[in-house]
Amino acid sequence: MTARLDPAYRAAAVRALAGTEFDVLVIGGGVVGSGAALDAASRGLSVALVEERDFAAGTSSRSSKLIHGGLRYLEQRDFALVREALRERSLLLRKLAPHLVRPVPFVYPLRHRGWERAYVGAGVLLYDSIGGAGALPMHKHLSRRRTLELAPALRPDALTGAVRYFDAQVDDARLAMMVARTAAQHGATVLTRVRATSLQRSGGEVTGARVRDLLSGTELVVRARRVISATGVWTERLCAEAPFQVRMSKGVHFLVPRERIRLSTGLITRTEKSVLFVIPWNQHWIVGTTDTPYTADPACPTATQADIDYLLAQVNTWLREPLTRTDIVGVYAGLRPLLDGKSSETTKLSREHAVAEPEPGLFVVAGGKYTTYRVMAADVVDAATKGLGRAVAPSLTRHLPLHGAVGYRELWADRHTVAARAGLPLSTVERLLGRYGSALTDLLAMIDRDRDLAAPLAEAGGYLAAEAVYAVTHEGALDLDDILSRRTRIAIEYPDAGAAAADEVADLIAPHLGWDAHTQSAAVAAYREKNREPAPAR
Repeated sequence: MTARLDPAYRAAAVRALAGTEFDVLVIGGGVVGSGAALDAASRGLSVALVEERDFAAGTSSRSSKLIHGGLRYLEQRDFALVREALRERSLLLRKLAPHLVRPVPFVYPLRHRGWERAYVGAGVLLYDSIGGAGALPMHKHLSRRRTLELAPALRPDALTGAVRYFDAQVDDARLAMMVARTAAQHGATVLTRVRATSLQRSGGEVTGARVRDLLSGTELVVRARRVISATGVWTERLCAEAPFQVRMSKGVHFLVPRERIRLSTGLITRTEKSVLFVIPWNQHWIVGTTDTPYTADPACPTATQADIDYLLAQVNTWLREPLTRTDIVGVYAGLRPLLDGKSSETTKLSREHAVAEPEPGLFVVAGGKYTTYRVMAADVVDAATKGLGRAVAPSLTRHLPLHGAVGYRELWADRHTVAARAGLPLSTVERLLGRYGSALTDLLAMIDRDRDLAAPLAEAGGYLAAEAVYAVTHEGALDLDDILSRRTRIAIEYPDAGAAAADEVADLIAPHLGWDAHTQSAAVAAYREKNREPAPAR
């Protein structure tokens, strides 16, 4: 099967929707929905996945970009969740996605002497020891002098020392998309810009869904023996009778240039309301996050002036040279789908997930955290395959590398030769390997056929022209937002959401999407309008 999600694949997939009864229909193309499609397809089931917008268009592209157990969950004594997440972290680092998930060091600064070092040290020791031990280096205790050597940006009077430990980082949108590509490689039919408008029922059971292709306007009925809803914060839109509720919590992050904060390691500390992260991200730092209840439209969460002021105040308590709004290059806001509980504070709601069958044939998965997507997917497929009338294999995904993982380490070891043959700088090849893994060979073949694609984008020089084209020809991108916001991260790494790059990217992709001049111009205008700076909200 192919993992090439180009317009021809999409056209064939739309035709397949109407003419096939699938074992499983998955609604939702975030990391959990894509994971469920992969899990089911790898067990030999026929699978369709429909997503209204784009892979990872919601929560799965707007996280803190960490694969982690969550130190704060240890403090909440949620040991089982932390253990499970750290086991998944180890799997992703070692086997499933070594091309996308990589180690990142953090310092946890200490304000007090004595008791705080013992308390934090004990917690981090437990964190290093449960689930996936050995995947990353063990933590170390640092004096104030050694902390300031690693993090000269920190105020000396703000700390007495620190504990350094390791976690892992990921480009969340790319991993989710790679999960979907891997599902397609295993036979799943995966489609974006297809909205599930209602469920189909027969004899008291859910037997599929009515869907609309948002590109053509065509309505279809997709027949399926089981339907899985993995729609995150949209769970109740499709499944009003689910036995649990999902409460939304908003997390805001902003990016500043790497040179603006003199750190050789990430930073993590607790605040009164959330966790403060300063995370290395290519040529930037990601600063986050907030954790506030959200009740507005989940399709368009935005960062308010109060959110930015809060983050600036929190990070500036630690910095010698305070950040200001003028340092901020990009901002993004995402929503966490939290299982509802008795607490009125989202910070106290569980990140554990739940699976339910609200009516025969319909299975709902909700809650959880990005790191444990594979477990969530396996659990909902386990539930859905009971009673299918035939034996179904257990989940295989803990043994199944994602697209681009196989051969990645060999290419990395040979990267100097790869760079020389491709005529690209070594630093460029290293960056591309960390985004595509062994699928880099497809990208380089495109460049070999057209050397113009080796040029950096004029208004977003951290990316090659080839990457914009490849997003359409291989990665299922259908418009500018898919490319600028998720296949690349131009929208958060460059001012004005990368609007200056929109014309050039549109020129590159128009022939592959069949756009005429009018369609291309409208696409650029729509992107700029969508990302136009709104009036500050409070």
